[in-house]
Amino acid sequence: MTQVPMITDSHCHLDFPDFDGERDDIIARAAEAGVTRMVTICTRLKNEPQVRAIAEQYAPVFYAAGTHPMSAAEEPLATVEELVAMSAHPKFVGIGETGLDYHYTAESASIQQESLLVHIEAARQTGLPLIIHARAADDDMARILSEEHAKGTYSCVMHCYCSGPELAKTCLDLGFYLSMSGIATFKNSQEVRDIFAAAPVDRVLVETDAPYLAPTPFRGKRNEPAYTAHTARMGAEVFGMDYADFAAQTQANFERLFSKAIQQAEAA
Repeated sequence: MTQVPMITDSHCHLDFPDFDGERDDIIARAAEAGVTRMVTICTRLKNEPQVRAIAEQYAPVFYAAGTHPMSAAEEPLATVEELVAMSAHPKFVGIGETGLDYHYTAESASIQQESLLVHIEAARQTGLPLIIHARAADDDMARILSEEHAKGTYSCVMHCYCSGPELAKTCLDLGFYLSMSGIATFKNSQEVRDIFAAAPVDRVLVETDAPYLAPTPFRGKRNEPAYTAHTARMGAEVFGMDYADFAAQTQANFERLFSKAIQQAEAA
């Protein structure tokens, strides 16, 4: 029997009610598809205990926490101390998601930027990767990430990358990573595929953003970690690689960026 190549869903939301009562099956289907690790993301810090509990319950699941930019005006401003304290948990592997979203919530741009700066400092202090959501805010995002990196380095992944080529170049020049989601499988997403094709393959991750953005052939349906395999197959096509080789490359990339996940797996 041929072994299914192993991959990691670097960004999903397993605490969302879309998965209530089904998480055992979700994790099992992921394993069958070769998805042996998942990072579930807390988007409002008040929900961190529930997200943490999911990571504690399932061995393949790690977690990160932050304030999503679209929620920044509705939630108390996170503090560096709060995020650093959360990071002490052995399965807490990233800071965020944070970032800027001017598509739906441009009116809160100022508080979004303030929140982003808090998360960047927490990433610096913990050494954990920053997880960025960016939409319709390329200029401010490039400026802030660059200015802050010059003040003190940190690592970062641009989750579900679908911004422009200029922001991608800025991020790659800073040593950051781009994460490919199901959007890359859509017929009308050639620009996204071109941006990834121009990126170093050792700086690419794959994800679902489940329950959102299900890849072809499940577009429009609920997404789940098992479907990372469909995005990864598109990634292999974009880079002209054998699927097993691309999967192995993304695994190595994830382990380099999210090194705490490997340390915890080895300690378990």
